[in-house]
Amino acid sequence: MTKHRVLGVTGWKNSGKTTLVERLVRELTSRGWKVSTIKHAHHSFDIDKEGTDSFRHRQAGATEVAIVSGNRWALMHELREELEPTLDEVLERIAPCDLVVVEGYKREGHTKIEVRRSAAKDTSPLAPLDPTIVAIATDHEVSQSNLPCFGLNEISAIADFIENFSGLKRTD
Repeated sequence: MTKHRVLGVTGWKNSGKTTLVERLVRELTSRGWKVSTIKHAHHSFDIDKEGTDSFRHRQAGATEVAIVSGNRWALMHELREELEPTLDEVLERIAPCDLVVVEGYKREGHTKIEVRRSAAKDTSPLAPLDPTIVAIATDHEVSQSNLPCFGLNEISAIADFIENFSGLKRTD
């Protein structure tokens, strides 16, 4: 099991998950917290570009390629014949931080905030069937829920909730 404090942001396609994660990370880091994120993609993706040295290393068959500079480093791992890692396996590779915000991984057992937007691909609520959802962020009225509900633009209030819920305590 992971040693990290983890809170997820979940919802249907086009519900605003990425925008909410971006705004929450900005708010929480401005409060002095060290925040990392994990984003689950349901499709093939590549963060490397054809023709770069690291791309050529992977194309040649390297399982892992680290690219390092004075500003950042990245480790790319080709699954080849391996299974996709579980969320817990990815969390084990994350460096120590105050909070890991996970986008996606809708069916995993970590606690989550559900994002609802009336323009989403699917607008059926997830919370009634998912006991790991602890709050809702939405752009419309929510009825029949005992969970804390926030407007999508109430970033400060959502960040306050996250601090309280996850036990983040200021030491100053």
